[in-house]
Amino acid sequence: MMPLLRAEEISLRFGGLQALDRVSFDLYEGEVHSLVGHNGAGKTTFIRVLSGVYAPQEGRLLLRVGQKLREVRFASPRDAQRHGIETIHQNLALADNLDAVANVFLGRERARRFSLDEEAMEAEARKVLERVGARLPSLRVPVHRLSGGQRQAVAIARALLFRARVLIMDEPTAALGPGETARVKALIRSLREEGLGIILISHDLHDVFNLSDRITVMKGGRVVGTVRARESSQEEVLGMILAGERKG
Repeated sequence: MMPLLRAEEISLRFGGLQALDRVSFDLYEGEVHSLVGHNGAGKTTFIRVLSGVYAPQEGRLLLRVGQKLREVRFASPRDAQRHGIETIHQNLALADNLDAVANVFLGRERARRFSLDEEAMEAEARKVLERVGARLPSLRVPVHRLSGGQRQAVAIARALLFRARVLIMDEPTAALGPGETARVKALIRSLREEGLGIILISHDLHDVFNLSDRITVMKGGRVVGTVRARESSQEEVLGMILAGERKG
């Protein structure tokens, strides 16, 4: 089976700091592949490479195009988005003073000749928000008045509207209550069933094992190892995080 995305031997330095050291990783259609490790392990830097923020100094990225893997080089985050890679950051990057419709289309608005096509944008936003099961009081309420789970749904809807194939989610359940956490986890499972490839970053190993097909542990900018969630345990993964190596 051919992956949706493959990173091969990715390396990146900032001055004298080796931020990433020959990182290899792949992601398949309909898979949740989690990245775990302590702060400073390299997870955030790596997803910034995948999302076009940083260009690797060594190694290459490949994306599936038809039945072939093709090398891609991203000049910017917008370039990564054009290739179907969307990132939902921990802070969600929403404009708090704008409503859900404006946030779903932020930076990619639909336009008529001399104005925004508000009617078309509202119809499309409503459709994609219904797809993610968003329970909003109104599409026109400023998002700062929404709950954490509702805001997360708006951010996910924005990614899906533009036909994401790869969805990178950074701490999607952080600061959510139990009910909203359950809804976000159900949504992640639903998106996996639709065939999206999802890269999940989380410090909550319970959530990681609850959601993931595979788990990759990073430490010091390197990959320690990758395990299948159903064949591993929290104890094994925690040991890899702490020791920086896989035993056995």
